[in-house]
Amino acid sequence: MMTKNQFNEREQFEMLAIDQLVPQDHLVRKLESAIDFSFIYPLVKDLYSEVGRPSIDPVVLFKMVFIQYIFGIRSMRQTIKEIETNVAYRWFLGFGFYTEVPHFSTFGKNYKRRYHESSVFEDIFYHILKEIMDKGLLSADHVFVDSTHVKASANKRKFDKKVVRKETRAYEEKLQLELNLDREEHGKKPFPPEKFEKEEWKEIKESTTDPESGYYVKDERTKQFAYSFHAATEEKGFVLGTIVTPGNVHDSHLLQPLVEKIIEKVKKPLAVAADAAYKTPAITNFLLENQMLPVLPYTRPKTKDGFFKKHDYVYDEYFDCYLCPQGQQLKYTTTTKEGYQQYKSNPTICAECPFLSQCTESKNHQKLIQRHIWEAYIEEAEHLRHTYTMKQIYARRKETIERVFADAKEKHGMRWTTLRGIKKLSMQAMLTFAAMNLKKLATWTWQGA
Repeated sequence: MMTKNQFNEREQFEMLAIDQLVPQDHLVRKLESAIDFSFIYPLVKDLYSEVGRPSIDPVVLFKMVFIQYIFGIRSMRQTIKEIETNVAYRWFLGFGFYTEVPHFSTFGKNYKRRYHESSVFEDIFYHILKEIMDKGLLSADHVFVDSTHVKASANKRKFDKKVVRKETRAYEEKLQLELNLDREEHGKKPFPPEKFEKEEWKEIKESTTDPESGYYVKDERTKQFAYSFHAATEEKGFVLGTIVTPGNVHDSHLLQPLVEKIIEKVKKPLAVAADAAYKTPAITNFLLENQMLPVLPYTRPKTKDGFFKKHDYVYDEYFDCYLCPQGQQLKYTTTTKEGYQQYKSNPTICAECPFLSQCTESKNHQKLIQRHIWEAYIEEAEHLRHTYTMKQIYARRKETIERVFADAKEKHGMRWTTLRGIKKLSMQAMLTFAAMNLKKLATWTWQGA
């Protein structure tokens, strides 16, 4: 039988506390129970003046931001609208029914005047991480590194073409030293410093809307201005650190600074897992020399179909040469300033070889093989890849770093951004990952009412 509601109780007076309206298992109760937010006061104390009008309570201010990032609300303007009508959010902020909610521009003004030149967002991120460590929830022996692109707030059709200097890589100085030593060992003159100091330039597309973003091309359909959020997680999915760069910076350039930050702030991991983009001589050299195991996948040979693969040529470490499938020696000739040792065959012998068409297409019938001075580290990583332990660690990537990025984009508003500039995007990355860590901490430590 259909029933019609005969009573309108919209204007009925009730005597109750706001605490009674928030469910006992609501996430805001778990957040409040998990951490004492008063830790924010000493972090921002030096950013406030001793005179003048009273400010908005900084804990309230940052709690508003956590509401935005934990619940995936698209902007601070919308967050304020939600706080005005959501009793749970008001309870979390310590507001009553009639407490006036700050204007949506409040955080933006405070960011501009106080926070943008400070390390407060990073400090908050690492304080939450320390709380997780103190509760024994963190296991940073195995670290998983990757990056994801976040669409910039910029029209991909509005850009200027610009010539810029190529960025210096973290390992550049070490590489220059070691390749010169290699040249001297082979009886070659070392490169003079000016050879390395010569500036290299490249042409890029620079957005006129957000010049600090980078033009990112994934395929024919995906071309846009974006930022790269580089992050590292541990075995349970807690984020250990993050760095933001323009979207056109290669992933491999950021592994070393990211791992160094983890070593400084958390601990040195035993193993670092990453995808094929990180399988470079510089990265394997950095990890193995610092007693960390590189956990990297199989990479398919890039040789043309129908030609011998590089592994078909055997490297003889004692005689420092390569042997081709027909047994001819490819002898060392030089080491380039990029760190590659070059080995060349005898073209006279190659011209008569029955496998020439499977070996090289060079006009002078000479085969060239390049071997990086750190190639041995890549080979060691390849040997480690076959061990059962390394296979188990690598299999966890999809459950850790990849899941973190998926949740960040689907549940925490990280698929695109309304902010512009590296500093603001770094703030977004820190707050998003801090919110995700805090949410996981709150859920795992909740004991109930």
